[in-house]
Amino acid sequence: MKYVCDLCGWEYDEEVGDVDNGIEAGTKFEDLPEDFVCPLCGAGKDEFSKVEE
Repeated sequence: MKYVCDLCGWEYDEEVGDVDNGIEAGTKFEDLPEDFVCPLCGAGKDEFSKVEE
């Protein structure tokens, strides 16, 4: 599943994770820490939308 930041368009892909920021591949969006923020603009998890494929 993929999620996109509503503010800047950065995409979080659960299959890829965000290894540059210490999030392993396969980490589900709902399992990200509550204080997770978009690495580009700093938006919180509540500013992300699920990408419908």
